[in-house]
Amino acid sequence: MAKDSSAKVSKTSKTKSKAKKTNKIIKYFKDLKSELKKVVWPSRKQVLNNTWVVLVVMAVVGLFLAGLDTGLGFVIQKLVNIGS
Repeated sequence: MAKDSSAKVSKTSKTKSKAKKTNKIIKYFKDLKSELKKVVWPSRKQVLNNTWVVLVVMAVVGLFLAGLDTGLGFVIQKLVNIGS
């Protein structure tokens, strides 16, 4: 008799566990949907403006790094030639 009651308990606990997992997943997606409704999406004009700012900053930093690389390469080349 003891074995039968423990088997019944384990079956019911498994179904409750599955139900809890399903409820957690449903709750997650409901919370996700409510949070996405709170997001303030930027306008097209703001996105284009920010894109241009990023592109300009990337170009300036790229030019700076290219100049730095060229300058340091020149300095290292001169140092190597002095030793020869």
